[in-house]
Amino acid sequence: MEECLRVIYGRVSIRKFKNDEIPDEILMKILKAGNAAPSAGNLQARDFIVVKDKNTKLKLAKASLNQMFIAEAPVVIVVCANYPRSMRVYKDRGKLYAEQDATAAVENMLLAIHALGLGAVWVGAFYESKVSEILGIPEYARPIAIIPLGYPAEQPEPRSRYPIEIITHWEKW
Repeated sequence: MEECLRVIYGRVSIRKFKNDEIPDEILMKILKAGNAAPSAGNLQARDFIVVKDKNTKLKLAKASLNQMFIAEAPVVIVVCANYPRSMRVYKDRGKLYAEQDATAAVENMLLAIHALGLGAVWVGAFYESKVSEILGIPEYARPIAIIPLGYPAEQPEPRSRYPIEIITHWEKW
């Protein structure tokens, strides 16, 4: 239990990476951690796109409001919500569930990345239509997050958090 909490509390956003290549077996562990996240009805309404190509990473960085650290990461994973996978059971509400499935996968991957000695950051600021065009994402899916990852070339301190007493409400707001 303590190890799990150490990983949760110790994870920080990393935006500077070493050029070291990440072995595919480590990438598979990260992807499997993402797929192990909870999902509505166990429908796993999420998909992962792994990007290693320098030109594609550069395009993604430009489509992400010129956040060039994306292009500098050895690997980028784009997590998408797969709407039909969830909507076939949950109808319109399935769109929300697919997005929740995708975001749960993102957090699992971020924790796995940290536990494996790598670093990453959750990027949500990007032009969805441009990212979809660059990666050939079908219209029925939505890019939810971009995760640039690699071996950290920085060691930032954890960011401050609101005191738990401020954000916690017991039974009523």
